[in-house]
Amino acid sequence: MHHTSLYKIRENGYFGFMDSRGEVVILPQYLEAGAFHNGFASVQLNGQWVPIDAMGRLLLKKFYRYIGPFEQGLARVQVVRQWGYLDQQGNEAILPFFEEADNFSEGLAAVKVDGRAGFINPEGQFVIQPAFSGTGPFQQGLAPACKDGKWGFVDKKGAYVIDPQWDMAQSFQGAVAVVSQGTQWGLIDRSGRVRVVPQFSFVQNHAYGEFFDGMALAFRDGKYGFVNQQGEIAIEPMFDLAGDYGEGLALVEINGAYGYIDKSGKLAIMPKFEDAGVFSDGLAQVRVNGRWGYIDTEGKISIPPLFDQVTPFSNGLALVVVQGKWQYVDRFGAVVWRET
Repeated sequence: MHHTSLYKIRENGYFGFMDSRGEVVILPQYLEAGAFHNGFASVQLNGQWVPIDAMGRLLLKKFYRYIGPFEQGLARVQVVRQWGYLDQQGNEAILPFFEEADNFSEGLAAVKVDGRAGFINPEGQFVIQPAFSGTGPFQQGLAPACKDGKWGFVDKKGAYVIDPQWDMAQSFQGAVAVVSQGTQWGLIDRSGRVRVVPQFSFVQNHAYGEFFDGMALAFRDGKYGFVNQQGEIAIEPMFDLAGDYGEGLALVEINGAYGYIDKSGKLAIMPKFEDAGVFSDGLAQVRVNGRWGYIDTEGKISIPPLFDQVTPFSNGLALVVVQGKWQYVDRFGAVVWRET
């Protein structure tokens, strides 16, 4: 199902949304707003959250402390302390009585009752009884689940397919999953075989082992490298700083300057920028002489560095800030909308 992209805008401290042509679709009237996902966003009213559709209609039946994204037609919501699920009409499809709740994935959602975790179906019935101390979302028929302090993977009947033996495990990403032993993580395949022995450190405030463009950042002995989704160390850790891959290129820092490497680890764009970001929509943000602009995948300046702050391109537009004011620019640097 295709959802038209809507972009968050700001006017006089209030937030609304515009379409990709810069036409205001939802007037700036909310003190806070989240991003649109699968046709819905959340906006704040009286310090509580309410879902809103792309026409700007509020699904206002009740206020929530938190509203998650709609996944498979249901969004997790928090009322006081309990969690439940809303449907796309704003009705409570599954009444809030869970201590914790996750997004739906592959027709099931992980929830907690009395400190135990299991999985429910979209009708709110337990398909896998709450017998675990922790769980994660299903991916390709397997979900991480913890028993007696150790993590393994269960199938959709709740039976262990990969025995609990790890201190932590994350959902599968393609052919591999991140598992950890003590303070280090590695990768296993779907048969439970160790592909990369746990050897990488967890980095504060950084997603670890999350794959982008088939590669995941890996940190060891103070240096950054990459593992691939085939379960190999693709690029040995040797960089002081690195960013996620996008469009086949990853940001690296060499002697205080930023450039980009390709997937074989070769320099593709020479390190000559003061700071830089991840490629998306064929462009990456870079800082030159204290100002931000964008380069293309050849490393050529595509939008001159004129901005104080920038964000990555998404669906053909990027939010940039000039003298404290928001603007959206297209891939040619033309201003599509600006805050007055």
